[in-house]
Amino acid sequence: MGAEDRVDLAVYYPASRDLAAWRERHARGEAPDLSPYGLDRLNGRAGHVEARSLPADTVIPRITRRIARATPAWMWRGAGPTGLVWDETSIDRLSAIPGLRARHSGVVWVTDQLACKDETWRRSRRAALRRMDALWVLSAAQIEPLRDFVGPGGPPVHHVLFGVDADFYTPAPLPDKPLIVSVGGDRDRDAETLFDALSIIRRERPDVDAVVQSTTTLTPPPGVSVVPYFTHRELKSLYARGSMTVIATRPNLHVSGMTVGLETMAAGRPVVITSSPGMDDYFGDTDAARMTPPGRARELAYAALDLLGDRATLEHAGRAARAHVESNFTTDDLAERLAAVIGRGDETM
Repeated sequence: MGAEDRVDLAVYYPASRDLAAWRERHARGEAPDLSPYGLDRLNGRAGHVEARSLPADTVIPRITRRIARATPAWMWRGAGPTGLVWDETSIDRLSAIPGLRARHSGVVWVTDQLACKDETWRRSRRAALRRMDALWVLSAAQIEPLRDFVGPGGPPVHHVLFGVDADFYTPAPLPDKPLIVSVGGDRDRDAETLFDALSIIRRERPDVDAVVQSTTTLTPPPGVSVVPYFTHRELKSLYARGSMTVIATRPNLHVSGMTVGLETMAAGRPVVITSSPGMDDYFGDTDAARMTPPGRARELAYAALDLLGDRATLEHAGRAARAHVESNFTTDDLAERLAAVIGRGDETM
């Protein structure tokens, strides 16, 4: 195999993710980045990078994964590329791929699950995480809990700030009719507080409409449309039609709402968002964001109303939003930070 054919880093995605279809949508301008999370931008920064699909259960059966778990990690290494997965839900399948030089994974959910999981689950997850050569988190609030969980002698835990595709989400002129946007349905979104805040906004400003992407079963206030799903292209259009994004979350460590907040700001719109540990790293030092405490619908509403009350303030916040993303929160920035983590991990092999 020639040097030009060598794969230095294999970025693995779940088998359910159709990478070819994603690339086709990207080519048509319907999806951000060439691959999910912009990890294609690691190419050149981390050597020659190839996106691959993780084997399905039928290819790596349960018994093989059990053998991999029971085998010391160093015995499962080889001369192949470094393997990387985005989050811990794919660690077991990554661990069962033999011949990889090293294995790296992001961690999103574990730190918020520790309080509600039993000891059997904790032992299993700890063992899986300790098989990795490096871990990273997107929230500073996750670093110490994760280090404590994996324990002494575990893989290093790195803090990597997230980024979005600023070439896909781009600014558009502020609309004449005010529209509030809210997007996202992960387990830590707080639809009740969001709807209470939107009720207050609508009472104060009946001219303000709202579009919410959510699968909640709660009844929305009058004037609020709820849509269960948007494609990336529809989401891009929604940000352009909106005046701002309002996000309500429950307390969490993994900075729920971060992605939507940064996409909104890349589109030149400000964000009103619940403050949670780690959120300051993304929205704490800019005129483009307002943060309010969890569960405080009134404060969330009046932070949005303050922005809506003056078009010049709203336009200034939108410009600051775009500049904020361009300064440090693009997928190019994310790739640079991940490449540094990968480089440090590979040097220790």
